[in-house]
Amino acid sequence: SNLCKFWSKVAGEKFANNSKPYSMLRGNIMVIACQSPAVAQELMLRKTQLLTKFKPYVESLKIKLADLKFDSKKWEGEN
Repeated sequence: SNLCKFWSKVAGEKFANNSKPYSMLRGNIMVIACQSPAVAQELMLRKTQLLTKFKPYVESLKIKLADLKFDSKKWEGEN
């Protein structure tokens, strides 16, 4: 989805390589696939910040985003 394009802007370089939007759940919850539990943990601590940064993007796309869920089990290796 379009939100994937924005993920690197929202999450920053550091996380753009080891996490990415995976799916949307009912209730406007976005699942972020994370390379490792440590990445998921670090993003979890930044969740409020990430949601705030996402706001202008989701509003421009007319998407509702209520929450973020970080899951290291959803990660598939890029290579």
